[in-house]
Amino acid sequence: MIAYIKGILSSIQDESVVVDVHGVGYELICANPFAFQSALNEEILINTYQYVREDTLVLYGFKNEDEKYLFKKLISVSGIGPKGALAILASVDISAFVSAVEREDDKFLTSFPGVGKKTARQIILDLKGKLVMELTVSVEQDQEVAAITGSETKLAITEAQEALKALGYTDREIKAVIPKLQAMDNKNTDEVIKNALALLMKN
Repeated sequence: MIAYIKGILSSIQDESVVVDVHGVGYELICANPFAFQSALNEEILINTYQYVREDTLVLYGFKNEDEKYLFKKLISVSGIGPKGALAILASVDISAFVSAVEREDDKFLTSFPGVGKKTARQIILDLKGKLVMELTVSVEQDQEVAAITGSETKLAITEAQEALKALGYTDREIKAVIPKLQAMDNKNTDEVIKNALALLMKN
């Protein structure tokens, strides 16, 4: 298995990044490729997971070991493949996700694309008690507040994305600023849009 790739981040695409390692370009599929934008044309180390099936060989890239571990656990759940796991990782706060699993919060889990009630129950059944032990993230004592906050932030960013598309911005432009928006303390959708416009004007 390829545990990580270290080299020059040569390009960022809508669903992947390319890392040049001594003249060989490795394409890594990522939940949010633009999260690596600050390292473009610089040396970078990206954690990887090598996904192998009879007719498939794909390298997935992650910002840290927690993301990689959660991805591996998610694809072990019946009903969730790599694409579904990436969709969850693209917008989830890991500590809020762990809190939701521990609290058996179906509503939070079904807010992710492709996760219905049956899959949410399977996630809880398969992962409850396992994520807290392995992940380095700390789960807040007030787990309900953490989960609700994460869900509200995700919803606000999703609504803001649609508004920005209506204003004429492309998916590529919008995805490029999402990591910065996720790091901000946005109170609502209007605030997300305001901050996103400020970031887009700088780019």
